[in-house]
Amino acid sequence: MCGIVGYIGHREAYPIVLKGLQRLEYRGYDSAGIALYDGEELKMCKTKGKVADLKNKFEEEVTTNGTVGIGHTRWATHGEPNDVNSHPHYSNSGDLVIIHNGIIENYDSLKKELKKRGYTFKSDTDTEVLVNLIEDVIINEKVKLGKAVQIALNQTIGAYAIAVFNKTKPDEIVVARLGSPLAIGVGEDEFFVASDASPFLEFTNNAIYLEDGEMAVIRRDKDVKVRKIHDDSLVDPYVQELQMNLEQIEKGGYEHFMLKEIHEQPNAISDTYRGRMLVDQGIIRMAGVDDNMERIANAKRIIIVACGTSWHAGLVAEYIFEDIARIPVEVEYASEFRYRNPVISENDVVISISQSGETADTMAAIKLAKEKGAFTFGVCNVVGSSISRETHAGAYTHAGPEIGVASTKAFTTQITVLTLMALKLGKFKGTISHSDFQFHLQELERIPEKVKEALKSDELIQEIAAKYKDAPNCLYLGRGYNFPVALEGALKLKEISYIHAEGYPAAEMKHGPIALIDEQMPVVVIATKKGHYEKVVSNIQEIKSRKGKIIGIVTKGDEEVRDLADYVIEVPETLESLTPLLTTIPLQLLSYHIAVLLGKNVDQPRNLAKSVTVE
Repeated sequence: MCGIVGYIGHREAYPIVLKGLQRLEYRGYDSAGIALYDGEELKMCKTKGKVADLKNKFEEEVTTNGTVGIGHTRWATHGEPNDVNSHPHYSNSGDLVIIHNGIIENYDSLKKELKKRGYTFKSDTDTEVLVNLIEDVIINEKVKLGKAVQIALNQTIGAYAIAVFNKTKPDEIVVARLGSPLAIGVGEDEFFVASDASPFLEFTNNAIYLEDGEMAVIRRDKDVKVRKIHDDSLVDPYVQELQMNLEQIEKGGYEHFMLKEIHEQPNAISDTYRGRMLVDQGIIRMAGVDDNMERIANAKRIIIVACGTSWHAGLVAEYIFEDIARIPVEVEYASEFRYRNPVISENDVVISISQSGETADTMAAIKLAKEKGAFTFGVCNVVGSSISRETHAGAYTHAGPEIGVASTKAFTTQITVLTLMALKLGKFKGTISHSDFQFHLQELERIPEKVKEALKSDELIQEIAAKYKDAPNCLYLGRGYNFPVALEGALKLKEISYIHAEGYPAAEMKHGPIALIDEQMPVVVIATKKGHYEKVVSNIQEIKSRKGKIIGIVTKGDEEVRDLADYVIEVPETLESLTPLLTTIPLQLLSYHIAVLLGKNVDQPRNLAKSVTVE
């Protein structure tokens, strides 16, 4: 869950590495560090805090010349966030320096063995253990850096993406990955290393994405050599042309990435169904489904595995698949699924959902499902990500880069993909009529314009945020398709404002949560005209009779809830199955504005990282 950057070539490394860390700071931001080689010696600076703190400290204390450099922005796992535990880490001799994303699970036993051999440790990290293990292999096995990294990694248990530099061999960087992403940017006589492609987009659009269990020796002015870590076999690296551009990863005039990404949802949704949904022809084209239609449509059960916001998208999909395709669905937290002894058969289809495509628990759940013979299907946003490669088939969302830690457009584009998939299966199975199928396509095509309309409530939502920003707790209620939206709304508020919030099915309020209702408790109720409207209105009346403060998310023109609620936020009318694509918009904006008013770091909330690549 950390960000790593490296450069070797003919340019000054410092500005490239620093800018790369700034772009990767969404992956971790409790400490940061850079190591440069100036042709004679290694220079390092690292500090607790943000990349901006590192920049100030580095430029005050260290000269910044050198054409080789590595950098790291950290989300702490082993060892508290402080200057000493920050990366990079030296080996005992000072010759080797390493950056690492992941966890070495057997670091303690390795550390004890290295201490017996005379090694000392300054930090509490597992990473310092790894760099000294590599050095120990070089000394005792009398091998070069690449071979030493390979031997050392075969002694470790855990997950990693690493970059290692040896100042005695200054024309190469050795990298490796297992369970954590790593990209190599290929330029003209220069190479870049990063957790994703964003740090090197302005220099090259060619990248090699290492597969799990692969390592590479990157030598100045030479081809990249890729090998399997466990058996030393050579791999012919695939150089992929990147589709991302710089404009996509800049704020574009918005105060925060999160706000930008909320407002990008109309385009993100249309980009996700563009080319797949041909409304005039009544066709949905999805290669991953088309090529495996019999296998998916005849599944006895669909199991959806995901974490966080993606899990909420999976809950929405449960309603959609069962309603339209009539296939039983179970939605599982990937972190729980992988540690049970789940009953999985060859007749099951396991759908994994992950924005990054790198979520460690979701990856492990996929591997477990494959071992038991299930067909696996991935839904993710990042092309070339681990989940997209590990699953049998899949579909990308086309949300574009999502930098804000709190997911927004990932949620709506995931629902869009899953809706297309359910509709396609329903048509194939005959569980949805031609007229209903066509109407769904037409309504889905209108959703981007309706999202734009929902975004126009921003000024009203700012007023509501100012009213309730100091509330210590908040309830979110919804029914049917909008129960998962209530969960997602509560999660957004917790993530970025640090206000305690809970989402519930509206009818469950009477089974406990109603005890919390008083004059200080804001209750956000999703009460669109579709589905169980009358039941939800009854729940609102129960809250009102106990003096709760009601914020209603309603269908445009609703008067009944308006008469009961303290505030109402209108969204356009649509099919019940598509309402989550609209009702989530005001909840995202409400969380955003409350967090801003409270002075919170919206894009980098405390203790969180964008991509959870460790357990």
